[in-house]
Amino acid sequence: MLNLKSLGVACALSTTALVGCSSSADLKTPAHANAATLQSHHWQLQQALTAQGTADKQWQVPASATNTTRTVGLRFSADHIVSVDRLCNLISGGYRTQGEQMHIERLTSTMMACGNTDLMQLEKNVAQQLSNVSTWKITDGAPPILELNFKSGAKWQLKGQPTPETLYGQSERIFLEVAPQKVACNHPLIPNAQCLQVRELKYNEQGIKQSTGTWENFYGTIEGYTHQAGVRNVLRIKRFTRPQPMPADASKFVYVLDMTVESEIVR
Repeated sequence: MLNLKSLGVACALSTTALVGCSSSADLKTPAHANAATLQSHHWQLQQALTAQGTADKQWQVPASATNTTRTVGLRFSADHIVSVDRLCNLISGGYRTQGEQMHIERLTSTMMACGNTDLMQLEKNVAQQLSNVSTWKITDGAPPILELNFKSGAKWQLKGQPTPETLYGQSERIFLEVAPQKVACNHPLIPNAQCLQVRELKYNEQGIKQSTGTWENFYGTIEGYTHQAGVRNVLRIKRFTRPQPMPADASKFVYVLDMTVESEIVR
């Protein structure tokens, strides 16, 4: 077995794990009237413009082997952490706003190796660009649009999608270990279904494992998680209770990936 990544359960138990468990208490609460909207949406890059107002295509995510369409995505949390998703690694750092001014601190990244060198270069460029943000504004609409302006005169326009917290309310944090291989399972709606096998792990506040559940078939989906055959993962999950009334064929819970705590190739 080859250990690729272990971010540490102690960090995963912390609300500031995305920036190496460092505190962001010195960051002031955003003063802008739209701060709640900034935090209650995920933002996907829709258009990037140069200082001359022409389309800047350097921010397009390189095509993957699966031809999955992806865009650069940003999340602004209530505890003043901005993170970049939808790339190979998770990039994150502190942010603060004052009026229309925005400051993003030096960003850090997980160290997962990417098979696509263009994608790795894009990650570095995105981190550097975000550190040079100067102003921001949100234009209301369906969907809302977040505009980020940079010191160079360049501009990003990002489309907003409501976060799970906005849609479902508060969540419960759980840890699931995902087996490296899917298994055949009986699904009432999908013939010849293949299910994830998962078991719940419980830790104390020091990150010491307290119990390990039994393996079970997982019939639903985990938003933000893509399973790779042959890779065992430990995931930190936000589990939301779906509001009533809900569709007859829907699960009671909505599972959203919060963090990959461990990732290991199993041969």
